[in-house]
Amino acid sequence: MRNELDFAPLYRSSIGFDRVFNLLNNAQRLQAIDAWPPYDIVKTSEDDYRIQMAVAGFAEGDLDIAQERNVLVVKGHKSEEKDGEYLHRGIAGRAFERRFELADHVRVENASLTNGILVIALKREVPEAMKPRKIAIGGGSFQQAPLQIEAERQVA
Repeated sequence: MRNELDFAPLYRSSIGFDRVFNLLNNAQRLQAIDAWPPYDIVKTSEDDYRIQMAVAGFAEGDLDIAQERNVLVVKGHKSEEKDGEYLHRGIAGRAFERRFELADHVRVENASLTNGILVIALKREVPEAMKPRKIAIGGGSFQQAPLQIEAERQVA
């Protein structure tokens, strides 16, 4: 039995969060079919994140990392090498594609591969115009037109 959350009440009281609600709806529908390669997401500071992905057996040339708008795509494809007959193959070397949804203003800083762990550093950079600002309350007067009932209006 699956319980899906209804975000309709939130649409009535919020403006501009359509993308967030769509992401949440889509996340409910997705099922993790393939959990390979394993990864961790670490928040290292208020605006810095790190993705650590275990890609044992892959070299730098076997991996492709691309940021397409708000999606980070990590692909791995290892060319098949014939250096003998495998009696047991326990190190996974199959091709993969892993996608990560990124928030607005998050960019990839760098990536490194050390000891079979791919590390991707991410940074959130909120533009100055988007940061909170203090609004001063001025001494100016605000005039509102008097309200009239339409039946009482006189035609001139």
